[in-house]
Amino acid sequence: MASDTRQRVDKWLFFARVVKSRSLAQKLVTGGRVRINRDKAAQSSDQVGGGDVLTITLDRRILVYRVLLPGTHRGPAEEARKLYEDLSPPVVRDAPPDAIAPLRDAGSGRPTKRDRRAIDRLTEPE
Repeated sequence: MASDTRQRVDKWLFFARVVKSRSLAQKLVTGGRVRINRDKAAQSSDQVGGGDVLTITLDRRILVYRVLLPGTHRGPAEEARKLYEDLSPPVVRDAPPDAIAPLRDAGSGRPTKRDRRAIDRLTEPE
């Protein structure tokens, strides 16, 4: 395919490995989560081509891709990365993943298993 041709947005999302299946790509588009050049994509049959900017809202992140080439098939990830240029904003993390959970004061919150066993020993009839 030449780079000046256009392609359905759902096929392009599938070929670029944004989603796992074409039906998920169609649901993403019809759910209003894809914008083509700042305009909301109305149908999964909307066309994209070289130079178009896609803004894709996924569960916990926003992807901004500039379409470089239309896809011909769903290939490996290295091949899929050649279809777009990533313009996404950097990910900001609130806390490092290895952060230690704060300790609770003794006696606050639910009793632990150890506490429950001690309570059971005290309340059991002999």
